[in-house]
Parts: sequence; structure tokens; C-alpha cells
Amino acid sequence: MRSRSGSLDYGLTPPPEVCDFFRNLGGALRDTGIKYEALKTEGASGQCEVTFAYRDALGACDDYTVFRHIVGEIADRHGMTALFMAAPETGVGSGLHLHLSLWNDHNEPGFVHHRGEEMPPVMTHATAGLLSALPHMTPLFAPAVNSYKRLQPHSFAPTRFNWGFDHRGCAIRVTGHDQDARLEVRLAGADANVYLALAAYTAAMAHGIEEKLPLRLAACDGDAYKERASTPLYSDLAEAVAYFEHSTIAERVLGKGVVRHYAHAARAELDWHRQRVTDLERQRGIR
Repeated sequence: MRSRSGSLDYGLTPPPEVCDFFRNLGGALRDTGIKYEALKTEGASGQCEVTFAYRDALGACDDYTVFRHIVGEIADRHGMTALFMAAPETGVGSGLHLHLSLWNDHNEPGFVHHRGEEMPPVMTHATAGLLSALPHMTPLFAPAVNSYKRLQPHSFAPTRFNWGFDHRGCAIRVTGHDQDARLEVRLAGADANVYLALAAYTAAMAHGIEEKLPLRLAACDGDAYKERASTPLYSDLAEAVAYFEHSTIAERVLGKGVVRHYAHAARAELDWHRQRVTDLERQRGIR
């Protein structure tokens, strides 16, 4: 959504047109039964953040899908354009941060974690599974050529598959405490299909728990962009899909048919871009 320039992150006085947009959006979400915690302006021009209330995985995905349609409709009525791009401008990134926790059949949380103490085994294995398996499934949460332009150093988007306690530079952020402890996965951009991203994340956690994977990578407590013990994210979609379509781990946790289908989708995305001349090419080529 485009509005006046300049950072309005946590601003108390957003422009009147943004206030009107938020008022109408909040009303529409309440009318549809979608629970949210906050609507706020963000750091880039026209950038907004919506925080949804916690609920079951499939219901959360359904709510987010309906939300995207609502945002587009309300933006049109306000003479605005709603953008769900990972990098709508050079130097600007918009993420789809998913907060994950596991509960048993008795409605008891599995990620109970007290600050300063070790994580419980199930949380440790889930984190290890995310770090181990997600490099094999990148096209599911970064599906477009533009997705990788968000993943820049010191951008609050990750550049490596690392983790840390309340560390917003890492791919996996351990946050909350006690029964509210959870894993925030910061890999997906605003362009991601939330169902596919969450499917990749849950499959990766299940892989870690079922295999009882140890967490060999230490928590990052410094500059997450400079540490070199973790696996770097791929630089582009071509590199990611080349790894994805030949991954035995991806086939094991997703199934061969799923890998084949989404590898084909990624190849189609790459072919579309390769066949078209962009404005950037004209800018650099026309003197």
C-alpha cells in the first residue's frame, strides 16, 4: 500500500488516509470473524504490519487468505494498490512471519520454555528439523524470482539458516516464555503461499522430532549476518529449485509428486522471467 514517504514504524500519528484504511480494514476483519492483535504502519513508505491472533494452523491459513482478498478490495476503494511482494522496492522487504508451537491431544503445550533455561527436547528437535530440512524446501516459502531480493544483510530478513533467542536477524527466532514460548520462522516473504510455507515448516519440524535430531548449531547471539557456522540461503530461485528437485529429504517429507509439481512451478516462474525484457535492462542498456 502506497502512502506518504518516510518511516512511520510505531508512529502514533499516521496519515489520515492510512487511518481511514486501517479503520475500514479492522471493521471488515471483525465482520468476517478474523481475530487480529494489531494494525500498524512500518518502516518503509506505505508499508503496514498486521498481527493476527493465534489459532489452529489450517484456520490461520484460511484467515490469512481471506485477509489478502479483503485488503485488495479495501485498497481499491481508497485509491490505493495493495502489494504482496517480498521486495516491492530496492532496499524494502516485506515478510510473512509465522509463529509456531505444538500442543498435545490434552491441549497442553509442548514448547514450554523458561528464559535462561534449556529448551525442552521436543522444541530442540523441532528447531533442529527446521534448520536441517528447510534448505531442501526453499521454493515452497520463497517461490518467486523477487522472493530472494528481500533476503539482504541487516534487513531484518535472514540470509542464513540460523537461530537465536529473540534475534530478529535469524531465520528461526525463539520467542515468548513459559507456555507462550514459540518458534518464529522469518524466512517467507509476503509473496509466499501461506499453506505451502506452513506445510514446509510443519514437515521440517516433524522430521526433526521423529528423527530426534540434535541441535548442533549454537544459538546466534551476535551479528546473524556475519556468522559462518550455518548454511547460507540461496541467492536466487534457480539455485533453490536445483537443490529442491534432487533432494532426498524433500521427497521423504513431502512426497515425490509434491516435489515434482512445485519444482515444475518454479521452473515455469524462471522461464517466464527469462523470456521477458525488464525496465532495469532498458535502463542499463539504453545510453
